[in-house]
Amino acid sequence: MDQVKLMNRTDTKYWFHTSHLHQLLETVQNDYFILTMENKVALPYSTIYYDTEKSRMFTAHHNGKLNRYKIRRRSYVLSGISFLEVKFKNNKGRTIKKRIPGNFEKNQFTENENIFLQKTTPFSVQDLSPSLTNNFSRITLVNRNFKERCTIDFNLHFSTNNKQIALNNLVIVEVKSEGSPSASPLARALRNQRIKTSGFSKYCIGRTVTDSSIKRNAFKHKIRMIERTINTENSLYNL
Repeated sequence: MDQVKLMNRTDTKYWFHTSHLHQLLETVQNDYFILTMENKVALPYSTIYYDTEKSRMFTAHHNGKLNRYKIRRRSYVLSGISFLEVKFKNNKGRTIKKRIPGNFEKNQFTENENIFLQKTTPFSVQDLSPSLTNNFSRITLVNRNFKERCTIDFNLHFSTNNKQIALNNLVIVEVKSEGSPSASPLARALRNQRIKTSGFSKYCIGRTVTDSSIKRNAFKHKIRMIERTINTENSLYNL
């Protein structure tokens, strides 16, 4: 895993119904290593996102602004390891991630975390507070050439102080590479299953389905597409 940290990379995302997943994994089984821990391949993750009172980071994404940030704490639950992370999406479509070890159980920023956020973001820690919690399971694939990492996320659960939403039967695949993902065996297998690339921000989707007070109309069409994909009769946008 240390060989494929890919802290400066391109990300290509896909999402689809879980019924496609088994065939997809069978198709690419000879092209990738799979990350295991304690004999498990579906590993639990927990994430806490931070934003300002006026949701500046969510709004930047909603409005299609480039050079945008996300700030989060992420816990790799089985290992007990957690990080404070900053993700920066630049105007060339690359994702640059920086992180430092952090305590997932503490929402208050330490002095070291304060310095880290001052150096890597334009935001003041005094203006940040938890805005969304996200729990999910992840399968991680590493290309045998060690130039690509792929994550497969499912069992998504979003929660705020007031609401909890589960996106059952949804799978999100992200192909992460230093260059173009066109040579990716997983991307090729997805194309063969007629699954097209489509952006998906867990933070933005989670905020959209749990907080009706924010400006979120730009994501309404995507939420309707998700409803059709997972075959739910519930209106996720109006829950």
